[in-house]
Amino acid sequence: MLRIAVVGSGPSGVYTAQAILDQQDALPAPVAVDVLDRLPCPYGLVRYGVAPDHEKIKSLQGTLRQVLERPGVRFLGNVPVGEGGVSADQLRSIYHAVVYCVGAARDRRLGIPGEELVGSYSATDFVSWYSAHPDAVGHGFPLDVASAVVIGVGNVAVDVARILARGTDELRATDMPQGPLDALAVSAVRDVHMVGRRGPSRAKFTTKELRELGNLPGADVVVRDEELAADPDYLDPSGLPGAAKRNVAALRGWAHAGPGERGRRIHLRFFLRPAEILDDERGAVRGVRFERTAPDASGRVVGTGEFSEIEAGLVLRSVGYRGVALPGLPFAPETGTVPHERGRVLRAGAPSPGEYVAGWIKRGPTGVIGSNRSCGKETAGSVLEDGAALAGREVVGADPLQALRELGLAPVEWHGWLGIERAEAALGRTLSRGTVKIADWDGLLAAARGS
Repeated sequence: MLRIAVVGSGPSGVYTAQAILDQQDALPAPVAVDVLDRLPCPYGLVRYGVAPDHEKIKSLQGTLRQVLERPGVRFLGNVPVGEGGVSADQLRSIYHAVVYCVGAARDRRLGIPGEELVGSYSATDFVSWYSAHPDAVGHGFPLDVASAVVIGVGNVAVDVARILARGTDELRATDMPQGPLDALAVSAVRDVHMVGRRGPSRAKFTTKELRELGNLPGADVVVRDEELAADPDYLDPSGLPGAAKRNVAALRGWAHAGPGERGRRIHLRFFLRPAEILDDERGAVRGVRFERTAPDASGRVVGTGEFSEIEAGLVLRSVGYRGVALPGLPFAPETGTVPHERGRVLRAGAPSPGEYVAGWIKRGPTGVIGSNRSCGKETAGSVLEDGAALAGREVVGADPLQALRELGLAPVEWHGWLGIERAEAALGRTLSRGTVKIADWDGLLAAARGS
């Protein structure tokens, strides 16, 4: 039996496991794949990164579930890899091959004064809070303020802006945990400013996400003609890719419609580069100072020396992610990835037997969820090519699960995850809602144990 561990149960990990299983006839021995995760719940960012009101994307859990329920696959949650858990060397001794699909866990910093002020957070912190990530328990955000600034114009920025502006009557039908739902219900935020340093034609959001902002029943989208017109490709979008053309068309529609009076406003701002997060006399956020930028001949932007401020008591930074070094694995800090060749981990420039990567820790935080399928397939191909050599590696113990338990770990198996699902459905019934996520470690582990 060829034992393979896939570390991470999000799309990259599950797609990699699927690709290995689909081609296992090319291996010299039957294969058993354990999908490990630090959390007791599967699905990674599909569970903890997709906004609760994006039901269509969240339905991808059903596709991932089919793979995790296949014969030859075993989900083992509550298994941290690295500090406080199982080490990379221990995994190599238990499994013939280990594929790391651990994503990019750290937010990029702005590198400006004031980032550490009370009221300044990463957008990921906010997403984790409203998505019930157990590490976010007890995290409160100042929602008693009139204005919020979201720095960034990608899909995550759109998500957090939409959640801030959406009515809680609509969110009540989602699986959002009760604490964030209650907090958003009494939110005083009326103006949400989503700000990018480049022009509208260079924004990273998808058209579908962008258009959703205009469909919120209780909010209006506000744009500024002068900021849109400062982008040459906005004025003449004929040379833009299709997605950017559609974004420009959506923005042009809002410019022609003018401001509305629905109560909340989402301001889409462009050509503004954050220079400083400003504090009040209590050391809390009171606003953001921006420098006006302008496009240059290369399509980039340069500072103009003109500054302005946007008042806000909450700042959410959404400017990208970086991979984090995993103890025991080589790491390239300049790219935030593990050095590799077609998914094979490289140590001192040579492939390390039995060690592989897939997903963002392999290629960096690029692409969409579907990009992980081809990425995982490439890595799986390398595993299959190495099959004969992998089968010759000696591993310890009769069963990896028992080996993990002997290391002091308490893995949550699939039946434990099903217990969590039942407990979340029961929690929803007590609140007269549908399924409601459990948002704390103790609650999740208790549900997994059936207590």
